[in-house]
Amino acid sequence: MTLKVAKFGGTSLADAQQIRKVQQIIQADAQRRYVVPSAPGKRHKDDKKITDLLYLCHAHAQQAIAFDEVFTLISERYRCIASDLGLKIDLGPQLAEVQSRIASVAQAGGGADYAASRGEYLNGLIIAELLGYDFVDAAEIIAFDEHGRFDSERTQAFVSQRLLKHETAVVPGFYGAKPDGSIKTFSRGGSDISGAIVARGVGATVYENWTDVNGLLMADPRIVPNPKPMAVVTYRELRELAYMGASVLHDEAIFPVRKAGIPVNIRNTNEPEHPGTMIVRDAEPVTHHGSITGIAGRRDFTVVALEKGMMNSEVGFGRRLLSVFEDHGVSYEHTPSGIDTMSIVVADNQIDGKLEKVLADIRNRCEPDSLEVFPQMALIATVGHGMAQTPGIAARVFTALAKAGVNIRMIDQGSSEINIIIGVQNADFEKAQRAIYAAFEA
Repeated sequence: MTLKVAKFGGTSLADAQQIRKVQQIIQADAQRRYVVPSAPGKRHKDDKKITDLLYLCHAHAQQAIAFDEVFTLISERYRCIASDLGLKIDLGPQLAEVQSRIASVAQAGGGADYAASRGEYLNGLIIAELLGYDFVDAAEIIAFDEHGRFDSERTQAFVSQRLLKHETAVVPGFYGAKPDGSIKTFSRGGSDISGAIVARGVGATVYENWTDVNGLLMADPRIVPNPKPMAVVTYRELRELAYMGASVLHDEAIFPVRKAGIPVNIRNTNEPEHPGTMIVRDAEPVTHHGSITGIAGRRDFTVVALEKGMMNSEVGFGRRLLSVFEDHGVSYEHTPSGIDTMSIVVADNQIDGKLEKVLADIRNRCEPDSLEVFPQMALIATVGHGMAQTPGIAARVFTALAKAGVNIRMIDQGSSEINIIIGVQNADFEKAQRAIYAAFEA
């Protein structure tokens, strides 16, 4: 039997009207047996997210400033949601406990994670009441160690043993607990991670991630007007696109289901009939020969390029060069190279304030014939599993850029052959992406 885990984001649960949509989605498919909710998000652009208000309460409590007014906004928001849904649930005791604990724990020097997690906790109680599902506190099944690191194996055992005893259940996203019972949250957006953990734990056949868009897009809509959606994307393609700045699921949110080979379906709560984007295993057959999957990029890189005759025969040259960056605490992104040349691509926020010392050490240790610096660079990745089996993909990319008058400063293609990364000036960043997209749009 197909078993689905459905995670719903904050915009999907912002108010009673949105939650009714969620209820209809879940009740439309009996296979959606486990639900992972976020805290209520913004109802409009000037609204506040519940999580932000809870963080504000904690900040006030740390400074011994009364936060009753802020907490009243939170309480009224939840009471309004419950009332508008026609629920009889009494959240008074839970709200009182949350307010009391935020104050006491914050004044003891901690508690930010506890405060932030209550948004999902309270929303989970409401969703479980509405659906008639069991409520399972994430603190009881998602484990962190004493240092606050996620404990994957203990969590897997807890989730499997506990949830499979429930025919249906609601598990709040975003948090778990350390061995002493204290609450620990994931990074912001962590409900995506929670959903993936639950999906892996119960052996789901599909992990549905419901949000406010019709899946993932081939390019950034702020740069490329009306980019096409991606119907299918593999985990590896997604990793490449996310690394290059695409607004997709966080790596941590993908890992549990990727490890288990569970596909992820990105869906739109406001258009549930749209199939969205399916994220599948890397071993799935390539169905998009002759095209690309997506385009993503990031600005603000610096390229340090050096040349030295007979570099290739100098044993340990690459190690000495990279050790300079390591000694200065600078991580690098790419290392395009030739017989006598080597370039190191670093993000500006890594090299800022360190460049001159890094260059001096390179001259001292590597004795290059020439050493140049190219600032204000942008990297753009063209990604697609079908690229490796299709002649002429690179030619189409480079021809499109040439026609657009974009000067390519760097080319790098990994051994996986699922991406081509080009370096251009920051000023050409958006123009280059639009040109590449247009070349493959048809």
